[in-house]
Amino acid sequence: MRYVVILLLGILLGGGAAIFFLGAPRAQLMQGQAVQPPAQGGNPPGTVVIALEQSFIDAVLAATFSGLGTPTFQLGQNRNGSERLEEALFQGGCTNSITLLPEGSGVKTGVQLRNGNVNAPMAFTGSYNLAGCMQFKGWAQSSIKLSFDQEKQTVFGYVTVEGVNLEGVNPIANTLVTSFVQGAINQRVNPLVLVSEPQLSLMIPVKASNGTVKARATDVRAEVLDGSLKLYLTYEFMGVKGEGT
Repeated sequence: MRYVVILLLGILLGGGAAIFFLGAPRAQLMQGQAVQPPAQGGNPPGTVVIALEQSFIDAVLAATFSGLGTPTFQLGQNRNGSERLEEALFQGGCTNSITLLPEGSGVKTGVQLRNGNVNAPMAFTGSYNLAGCMQFKGWAQSSIKLSFDQEKQTVFGYVTVEGVNLEGVNPIANTLVTSFVQGAINQRVNPLVLVSEPQLSLMIPVKASNGTVKARATDVRAEVLDGSLKLYLTYEFMGVKGEGT
C-alpha cells in the first residue's frame, strides 16, 4: 500500500513526491572552469588549434555500439550504489535499468555540433519497478558542456538531460523517467573525460642540449561550428636540463 501511495503522490504533485523517495538526480559539480569561446583579440602565443569533425565523432560512437555493445545503467541507486527503496520493491523481473540504443523512436543516438552548441540525442529503452513493472522507451534530448581543470590537465564534458520523450507512456511519467535518466547519467557517465593529461601534455626532447622542452596547458577554449568542434589549447613552455633522450 505504501508504494501505491507514493505513486499517487507522484502523480498529484507532478512526480515531485515520487522523486523524493526514489532519489532526485544529483547535479554534478563541474570540475575546473567552464570552457569559454576563443578570445576576440586573437589567440595568445603558444596556442594550438585541434579540430574534431562530425565524421570522427560518428565513427567513435559507431565503434562503441558495434564493438562494446549497448551501454546500460542501473536506476534507483544512490552514490554508494545501494538501493534507496526496500528490496521488495525491485522484485518481479524488472531490470531497473536504462539501455542506450544506437537508434530508436525515430532518433539516432549521437553528438550534434551545430548552432554553437553540442547536443546529444539519445534513444533508449528500460524498465522500473514502481507498483508494478513500468516498461518504457523513447529518446532524450541532452546537451554537453565543457570544462577545463588546469591542475588535472584534463578537459571534461558534462551531459545534461533537458527533456525526455516517451512512447506509449502517460506524459505524467515524463518527470519520473527524466529523473531516472539524469540520475543514471550523473552516477555512471558524468564527468566525461574528453582529453586527459597524457593527451594534453607536450614533451619535446632536445638531444643537443641534453634536455627537454615541456609544455603545460594554461587555458582551453572551444568553438562549435556546424559539423566540427575546435579546441584552442594555450601552453606555457619550460626547459628542463638532463632529461634529453
